[in-house]
Amino acid sequence: MPLIEVDNLNVQFDTPDGRVTAVNGVSFALDKGQTLGIVGESGSGKSQAVLAMMGLLAINGRATGSARFDGQDLLTMPAQALNQIRGNRVAMIFQDPMTSLNPYLTVERQMTEVLEFHKGLSRQQARLRCVQALDAVKIPEAAKRIGMYPHEFSGGMRQRVMIAMALLCEPDVLIADEPTTALDVTVQAQIIALLRELQRDYGTAIIMITHDLGVVAGLCDEVMVLYGGRVMEQASAEAIFYRPTHPYTVGLLGAVPRLEDGDRALVAIPGAPPNMARLPAGCPFSERCTLVEARCDSTRPALLPIAGRPAVLRSCHQSVEAVERHARAMRV
Repeated sequence: MPLIEVDNLNVQFDTPDGRVTAVNGVSFALDKGQTLGIVGESGSGKSQAVLAMMGLLAINGRATGSARFDGQDLLTMPAQALNQIRGNRVAMIFQDPMTSLNPYLTVERQMTEVLEFHKGLSRQQARLRCVQALDAVKIPEAAKRIGMYPHEFSGGMRQRVMIAMALLCEPDVLIADEPTTALDVTVQAQIIALLRELQRDYGTAIIMITHDLGVVAGLCDEVMVLYGGRVMEQASAEAIFYRPTHPYTVGLLGAVPRLEDGDRALVAIPGAPPNMARLPAGCPFSERCTLVEARCDSTRPALLPIAGRPAVLRSCHQSVEAVERHARAMRV
């Protein structure tokens, strides 16, 4: 049985402009030691999908479907039971460590309370374990720096503190929401290498939310491409990068700079993401797609496996051959 199994997850928000469906019919499974990448532009529903799983939606949001962890549905679980799982067996690294860490508390106090609550350790025992965790994420002089406040750390070091906090209880699943955003390229590479090492050492399953395809290439086994709250394509990382079958995936790859293609022009996807309160009747990507047909505007394509490639799912009316020709023309 998969460690996490999400089936037909939907997330809706009641707003002054009407009901907004941020996530629509998302399904996936995750095994121990596996990494799933959730990719898409800002506003595609990536973060809301995992916040729903963690019971952290805004007060005007609600989730339907199911998200089973170790056989238990997180969406219907009482708050007290969910608190025993959050931060303990399922942990999350949030996008902005400066706003996720409490500026009024030292790093030591924020870390030790996790172990005191979930593991019943004394303050002294918890402090020792926290220093070891900071050492594991390569924070220099951890025993001295643990008494510092968040603002005394650099952005990269704050992110390492967040990773250390998330791993204190050796969780079965780690959810990383844009963990390398606003970090320079060198620090990004260090964070990705760190996550790989920790996964190897602990066997942790990882859900990586990102718009950075470089991060996906360096870490993920499976990839789910979201647009307008819907899954456009779902396949192995190798298939996504070398044989994309959806025009949106091709567009994302076409916008990635590559050293070996110095003369290849970067091609931006035309237009802007859709208004989530007024999605098109058909494919949500139809207004920006260069391969659009009349039926794309009116009929929503189902997410189906490709003949001969059952491990690849996609939601598109165009033939695979047409999309692959488009990819070759863009030199993706």
